[in-house]
Amino acid sequence: MNACLFFSRRLIIGALVSLLAGCGGGLATHSDVNQDLGDPPDAVPKVEPKSKYGNMSSYEVLGRQYKTKRSSRNFVQRGLASWYGSKFHGRRTSSGEVYDMHQMTAAHKTLPLPSYVRVTNLENGRSIVVRVNDRGPFHRGRIIDLSYAAARKLNIVATGTAKVEVRSIDPRDHGGIVEAPPAAPLEHHERQPNAFFDETFSQNDQLYLQVGAFGELANAEQLRHRLLAHVPGSVNIRPGAEAESAPYKVQVGPLSSRAEAEAVSQRLTHLGLAQGVVIGR
Repeated sequence: MNACLFFSRRLIIGALVSLLAGCGGGLATHSDVNQDLGDPPDAVPKVEPKSKYGNMSSYEVLGRQYKTKRSSRNFVQRGLASWYGSKFHGRRTSSGEVYDMHQMTAAHKTLPLPSYVRVTNLENGRSIVVRVNDRGPFHRGRIIDLSYAAARKLNIVATGTAKVEVRSIDPRDHGGIVEAPPAAPLEHHERQPNAFFDETFSQNDQLYLQVGAFGELANAEQLRHRLLAHVPGSVNIRPGAEAESAPYKVQVGPLSSRAEAEAVSQRLTHLGLAQGVVIGR
């Protein structure tokens, strides 16, 4: 959990540093857990005007200047996600809206407010859609601050941070349907393979692309049925240990090679699904 700006037009210059100084990192608090209301549905993209506040052309925080984007179209970014919870619950966000830790929202340093993005946890394959209505985070290396509800769905509440991909969704391109836009180059020329490989498997293992992991079997079944229409070969649900937070693993395969795994992963990315992790067994 780390810093996130809450300012109005009158507070742009004076309040930024003081607010940031009072926000520290951390894991889930007792009040966060006690206020848990379950997992809300993902945000549904819709065409909205830019908010009255939070969309200045540039601003400065802790000696660093940020230039806000005019459009979120074709935006892709990878890095660390963090989250913020009860400490800011009920306060004003940078857009002027009230922060609700139980809604699927997020803070970003440069995207227009509001924007919609798909956030994929690259460590477990989980994927969500959130509405960006706030500014932050301002810890170096972190690219997005998620609400408590969003962090919970990505299974990063306990760890505090996770490596994610942030991919914009422009509702004008998709009529409100939650699908990702065509693939775009990563910012700062950061080019990485579409599939992430678990290097613990041996050459004799069969390769599978793990696309998601869920705590509920019904959610895993829903993803499996969606994948069947878009990928070649088998899509299976492999149960894990009962003690795991997400024991139902949705896997495509077996696949013949890493090249095939890359091709399947790229196809899933274009469909707005998680890129997947290649595993062997």
